[in-house]
Amino acid sequence: MKRNIIITGGAGFIGSHVVRLFVNKYPDYRIICVDKLTYAGNLANLADVEDKPNYAFVKADICDYDLMCRLMREYEVDSIIHLAAESHVDRSIKDPFTFARTNVMGTLSLLQAAKVYWESLPEKYEGKLFYHISTDEVYGALELTCPEGRKDEVSAHEVYGDEFFVETTKYNPHSPYSASKASSDHFVRAYHDTYGMPTLVTNCSNNYGPYQFPEKLIPLFINNIRHRKPLPVYGKGENVRDWLFVEDHARAIDLIFHRGNVAETYNIGGFNEWKNIDIIKVIINTVDRLLGRKEGEDLDLITFVTDRAGHDLRYAIDSRKLKNELGWEPSLQFEEGIERTVRWYLDNQEWMDRITSGEYEKYYESMYKNR
Repeated sequence: MKRNIIITGGAGFIGSHVVRLFVNKYPDYRIICVDKLTYAGNLANLADVEDKPNYAFVKADICDYDLMCRLMREYEVDSIIHLAAESHVDRSIKDPFTFARTNVMGTLSLLQAAKVYWESLPEKYEGKLFYHISTDEVYGALELTCPEGRKDEVSAHEVYGDEFFVETTKYNPHSPYSASKASSDHFVRAYHDTYGMPTLVTNCSNNYGPYQFPEKLIPLFINNIRHRKPLPVYGKGENVRDWLFVEDHARAIDLIFHRGNVAETYNIGGFNEWKNIDIIKVIINTVDRLLGRKEGEDLDLITFVTDRAGHDLRYAIDSRKLKNELGWEPSLQFEEGIERTVRWYLDNQEWMDRITSGEYEKYYESMYKNR
């Protein structure tokens, strides 16, 4: 094989799209998908590539340092694309220790395993890469600064603010989740500065698309609308997020992996800001239309609930560096992306039902054993 690449968290939402892209696009790369198969990991996400000759799956906890060292040697790994992480903010508020363990200590375990193996080789770090995927939440929050009522007159950026996260924005995390990711980012950069390890870090905005675990807003609300269950909206739904179709994120990771400059940081965003309440209305209208209901029929499912602690008001990524240096930009407008997303979930109700029932965990537990 031309390259041997570990992709951690490969059975998760974003990870499965990256694994699929690399397995299909690069038949001369061996792709080793490493995933602990926690609640958010689902091998059904990779059913279409599981029999490919250049694909291997290993059920493993990245915090198991000895096992990570063994995998590095066994597969002669030259690159790691690190996506494994606990990522749900609400869960981090209830259980910060799990987030610190996986996101911080798990990343450190991988870094040290890579360091020990690569430094044992005659060529050492030549041709090696540790690529760490992070989040825009490490930067903190931005203000809503533009006047209301201008949405139809100007672009989304002009509506919601003039300030954006850039690669040099000071870190200011506000939740246990974002604090754990910020810490892991610092460890990755420290391994480059201290040991000379070739590293890359990318910080991405909110992703949406097929195979997302239904605790996240878009798949959760699609499923709730389908079953006419309440749609819980934090506060007044005025929090703003920048949304990116997951396949565009996977394309960006592919491009940065192959052409990004070592030790650089790249922000990946959709230039696509939406208030939560507005995106929820789009989802309702789209689901109603595709189910043959009257458009907007289920708007009364919206239920405002007490806002989340430390709920950041606005995130907005400036990804012009990535566009200017490497030529990447989103391929889908949001309206097309959300249409494709809603259709996928409605067409794959068995996938959704197996997750919401918990059946998928029992099924795959019987197929794979810990190494």
